[in-house]
Amino acid sequence: MTSEYDWESGEGLSGIDDPVAVDAAFERGEQHLGTAVIGLAFTCPPVVASPRIVRAMRVLDAPRRELAFTAVGVVARLHGELTPELYAALRAEGPGGVAENAIRDTLTFVPFRSLPLWFKWRWLLATVRNTLEGWWLRAQGAVEEAWRVVRGRRS
Repeated sequence: MTSEYDWESGEGLSGIDDPVAVDAAFERGEQHLGTAVIGLAFTCPPVVASPRIVRAMRVLDAPRRELAFTAVGVVARLHGELTPELYAALRAEGPGGVAENAIRDTLTFVPFRSLPLWFKWRWLLATVRNTLEGWWLRAQGAVEEAWRVVRGRRS
């Protein structure tokens, strides 16, 4: 199965479905592990991909580490659920950094009832913030339009 994957160039790794091959690549310290864990997120159930994604979060250097969090977003999008270890990794990383997109994907694609408590608070905060921002922008637009009308009458 691993013959169709080119670890040197990364070719074919986005479709990898062999967790054992990814485990062996971790041991060899392969360059394209980030792509491989994204591939596992696409092709394997969350319980299979999750330990490898978390491992990638720990061992990859900063620029490639983002790929592990992309894999979390893929799991959330495709399966509508995360494993407890993925929730723990997102919580440890926190919002605002490399995990921000994965957190947003989780809030969007995982049902509210399935979220852990801290994620429910995060969902509530995001919902309130987005609602208030929408109100603010609509009010700002209304004021600007009224100002244009008033200025137009004075001309």
